Amino acid sequence: MTDDTPHEGVSRLPASGETTAAPPRDEDASPGRTTGTMAGRRTLLMAAAALAALAVTLLAVGLDQQEPAPPQATPAVRGEAPAAPPGQPTAGKEHEGHKGDGADPAPPRGTVLTKSAPERITVPALGVDSALESLGLDAKRVMETPDDHEKAGWFTPGPTPGELGPAVIAGHVTWNGARSVFFDLAKAAKGTRIEVSRKDGKTATFTVDRVGRYPKNQFPTLEVYRNLDHAGLRLITCGGTYDEATRHYSDNVIVYASLTSVR
Repeated sequence: MTDDTPHEGVSRLPASGETTAAPPRDEDASPGRTTGTMAGRRTLLMAAAALAALAVTLLAVGLDQQEPAPPQATPAVRGEAPAAPPGQPTAGKEHEGHKGDGADPAPPRGTVLTKSAPERITVPALGVDSALESLGLDAKRVMETPDDHEKAGWFTPGPTPGELGPAVIAGHVTWNGARSVFFDLAKAAKGTRIEVSRKDGKTATFTVDRVGRYPKNQFPTLEVYRNLDHAGLRLITCGGTYDEATRHYSDNVIVYASLTSVR
């Protein structure tokens, strides 16, 4: 995931309607003589033109800036995940209580915790140690992304980490040319340990089952959000090729993990 906001460092010119210092009146100017007022106006105009040129230059430099290339996960094998509607992670029936098709749910497998909001995620092998934001759905019912590129975020419509079902935590891979919280997420492998500290004082430890990379127009919605018979965790970020024109990555990297211990 990467940002769609203007790059930092662009000089800000006064917006239309903003109050600025009023220039001196020019009634005192004598014909044929350049006054300090007129010279001051020329100076201000030259300064404004210089600032505008600088702003354009900085914006061009910012848009030209390449994102650092994150590690790449192996693309998912066709048919590995159930078919899903194209698009980014969206909220469908899978999110609303994880009701499924109405069949009686199977008994939970392994340890399952009660609901408690997550506060922090650590992945020691990847150097990840982040407080968690809360992520909801935007107006298009698409999962939000964290405001702070150095923090991951928990998807609040889903289960809390440790509850029955697939808890989802997402984070940016790069931001404005800098590495972000999930830059190395694609380096995760089967057996990698993930720890999530919860508000109830418990720490849920998950173990990675597998990692997949999917084109964004083939996001495996059902595989990520479907009902589970255990406490699962999904970590999501971007990967693949970075398009400088659209400022988006081509793929999503998804880590699938299961709860293995609690302390």
